[in-house]
Amino acid sequence: MEQSLAVVFDEVVHRNPGEAEFHQAVEEVLMSLGPVVVKHPEYADAEIIRRLCEPERQIIFRVPWTDDQGRVQLNRGFRVEFNSALGPFKGGLRFHPSVYLGIVKFLGFEQIFKNALSGLPIGGAKGGSDFNPRGRSAGEVMRFCQSYMTELYRHLGEYTDVPAGDIGVGQREIGYMFGQYKRITNRYESGTLTGKGLSWGGSQVRTEATGYGTVFFVDEMLRASGEGLGGTRVVVSGSGNVALYAIEKIHQLGGTVVACSDSDGYVVDEAGIDLALLKEIKNGRRGRVSDYAAARGQGVRYIDGGSIWDVPCDIALPCATQNELEEDGAAALIRNGCRIVAEGANMPTSPAAVRALREAGVAFAPGKAVNAGGVATSALEMQQNASRDFWDFDYTEKRLEEIMRAVHDRCLQTADEYGTPGDYVAGANIAGFTRVADAMLALGVI
Repeated sequence: MEQSLAVVFDEVVHRNPGEAEFHQAVEEVLMSLGPVVVKHPEYADAEIIRRLCEPERQIIFRVPWTDDQGRVQLNRGFRVEFNSALGPFKGGLRFHPSVYLGIVKFLGFEQIFKNALSGLPIGGAKGGSDFNPRGRSAGEVMRFCQSYMTELYRHLGEYTDVPAGDIGVGQREIGYMFGQYKRITNRYESGTLTGKGLSWGGSQVRTEATGYGTVFFVDEMLRASGEGLGGTRVVVSGSGNVALYAIEKIHQLGGTVVACSDSDGYVVDEAGIDLALLKEIKNGRRGRVSDYAAARGQGVRYIDGGSIWDVPCDIALPCATQNELEEDGAAALIRNGCRIVAEGANMPTSPAAVRALREAGVAFAPGKAVNAGGVATSALEMQQNASRDFWDFDYTEKRLEEIMRAVHDRCLQTADEYGTPGDYVAGANIAGFTRVADAMLALGVI
């Protein structure tokens, strides 16, 4: 790491103790910026990098709510509004027991560059709570969401901060929060939350967007070397929305997904994952991939625990959670001839695994570029809300595809410009950073 950047990183660690995920995200970006500070001394003069690593605003609050037995429960809520140089804060809300300030800051920091890479006028933020919706009734989820929004609403608005969903926050949770926002403010501001239902301001393709966008990016990686997805063997970790719709788009473009997973284990289906059955089990029954294996029958293997990265493949898409692909998994992928790893989730590959993959010549694309499709489609939802318009599925998907292929090209072109041809990590970090940095310079010291 360049010396002046190492000084900034040391300050970040000192000022934010115990936030390992945030430290990891900052280090990953700063490692790429050496050529930038040499070419653009004006960024250092204006302390752009130091300012970029400090959120504009960090909001922490208690969330009291009552369960179905009448007992008062208490959770902690967060919203980190990281950078608004390019537009209103934009980023999801995550409800999961693992959520704490360091997770939210890592996600918000990544969101700055992801949103910048999309080319759309949105800043970076993230939020959530350590509340676990799993196993809770709809009434309990509603009361929690209403309490959460009762505190957060004063910080939101279509020109201020526009949350969306993330892990544990789907259309149901967005609906409860939007209803409470409308109730408190007496305003129907559709553009204040995205991921809404189609009948009340939502956008087509929003559910599919992150998974579809991931595959559009990978398809463009293959096109750059004169190939396509047709005939490829793919492993997708996870079985939530991102994984499901990545599987769907891979199959549409001619590839075959042979394995997917959940937190208990993974399933291998050499004939190709039966997506209709998997959707029915995951969304209809709220079941596990072990249920898929049982229902699919002969020829399908379920492995309890273990590592999905042991399954031979041409392309690996980690689409579950942070640091799920570690060095041992990377070694298995390399050993089995994997050619591309693209992050459908946020920072799912550990630093050691990233190094191993890149040193072995595996094409590696980071989440801030690969999974930008979700927030890009959220921004398209904001556009429709602002114009009181509604676009059909095909038109919205076409817009998403254009954005993702442009993100890919932006990464490659920037990598070439800064002397690291073919390096998607450097290209994504530098392209996202320079767009935000230029806006910060233009806006002055604020």
